Amino acid sequence: MSLHRRLASQSTVIFAARLFGAGLVFAVQAMIARFWGAHQLGDYLLIIATVNLIAVVMPLGFQTVGTYFAAEYRAKGERRQLGVFVGSAYGHVLGATALLLAVGYPFLGLTGAGQSALAQHFVPVCLLAFGTATVFVNGAMLVGLKRPYAGFFADTMFRPMIVIAGFLIGTTLGNPDAGFGLMMWIVGVGYAGIAMVHFGFVYATLKAIPDTAPLRPTERARWWRFALPWVLISLASDFFFDIDLLLLANHLSREELAIFGVCTRIFSLVSFGVAAVYAVTLPDMFESEANADRPGFNRKVGDANFVATGLSLLLLVMMAVGGPFALMIFGPAFAAGALPLVVLCVALVVRSAMGPASLVLSIHDRPYASLPAIGVGLVALVAGNYLLVPPFGLMGASFAALISITTWSGGLWWVALRTAKVDVSIMQKFRGAAPVAVPAE
Repeated sequence: MSLHRRLASQSTVIFAARLFGAGLVFAVQAMIARFWGAHQLGDYLLIIATVNLIAVVMPLGFQTVGTYFAAEYRAKGERRQLGVFVGSAYGHVLGATALLLAVGYPFLGLTGAGQSALAQHFVPVCLLAFGTATVFVNGAMLVGLKRPYAGFFADTMFRPMIVIAGFLIGTTLGNPDAGFGLMMWIVGVGYAGIAMVHFGFVYATLKAIPDTAPLRPTERARWWRFALPWVLISLASDFFFDIDLLLLANHLSREELAIFGVCTRIFSLVSFGVAAVYAVTLPDMFESEANADRPGFNRKVGDANFVATGLSLLLLVMMAVGGPFALMIFGPAFAAGALPLVVLCVALVVRSAMGPASLVLSIHDRPYASLPAIGVGLVALVAGNYLLVPPFGLMGASFAALISITTWSGGLWWVALRTAKVDVSIMQKFRGAAPVAVPAE
């Protein structure tokens, strides 16, 4: 099967599973808004945003580079080396969880958030953060070991099932506050359990990897050189809108925050379709690099980028047509998010067209080169929110996000072109050639 056909077929299955799970999550969020009010939905979205940001930091970047090292060590038959890497990643999660339980609640009190929704549901939030971080590591390893379905399904399908079960049980209490609290306990405990089952798949897959290479010293220095910058890269890219929601908490009302939060969740869903394209081809790309097949690596990057950009354009049209109907499920007030959602989807097209520059920079052993462009993008986000949200509300928030994503995507493309001598933008494909690396001078 050709790479284009495999990208289309496997990424379609993964995206379909994500779509099913997202349907459950949207149903729950719509019911929270209708049964418990938009204010309660705003609190829920802020809790999830905070959990995601905490969870992505807990493995200290090892989940962000786990796919790369899992693919490399599998290709070389270095199971013992991979085992040490995996043990380090899970050790970071366990240590961070213990630290969070010990100092998290006092920290909220010191910062004046002692009565916030986070403080009121602190233990379930910690359990959910632990489960989320563990699934991040699990998923990265399984994708790198060529098991993308197992890598994604815990988050795409089973987490939404736990959320909807928690909501349905919570509604039996009648009182919205008590029901929401019970829901958070069910979600926290349930997802931590799912993470442990998911880990079982990682362990079984690791045991099946051949161990044919001679044992050599661990590469901890190399792991950290890649992982540390990718903590910031992942925070700013994969969890961009979780950061944005926390920033907007001081600019928008809880009702407006709920509307924008739903728009960002729809955006995250459609952007996952693009991420699935890269997830399918990442192991092959990393294998090509590990085997010093640079032309093959560049060709696969070009093919994946072309498919991702085409898919993002299709998703933009779909959201322009179907977005208003999806938002109306949450109530008439959420129709105000229709145009902001289209603007956010334009940002997805821009990001896809610029290509996976951060990935290419890391492959060329320049992971830190991504940070300045990302920093400028975040500064643009803060400035955009400050200048555009007060006068323009939701549209201002969406244009601030578009400006930020465009700024850092263009900056990363330029940095990759100048430092790694690789053009990963869609223009290479239109010129009829795959990205070609030019030796640095």
